[in-house]
Amino acid sequence: MSCKIREWLKRLGYFGQTTHEDRLEIDREIERRTGVDCDKAVEQGRVDERTFKEIVLMVLRKKRKPEERKEEVAIVV
Repeated sequence: MSCKIREWLKRLGYFGQTTHEDRLEIDREIERRTGVDCDKAVEQGRVDERTFKEIVLMVLRKKRKPEERKEEVAIVV
């Protein structure tokens, strides 16, 4: 797992909400979006804080039960 991703998760208060598997998925998504290693993507500024939060929330939403996701959509709409 990426050291930079771990640092960002801690700094933004998401570390305790994520599992090791979540963090690996965050790493993979950053690498997929940027085409480079996730540490390099952060160092090079290819991922900003807003995008990082978007990726983290996407990963966290995936592991929720379908009923919880429906409630979230209903509230947003």
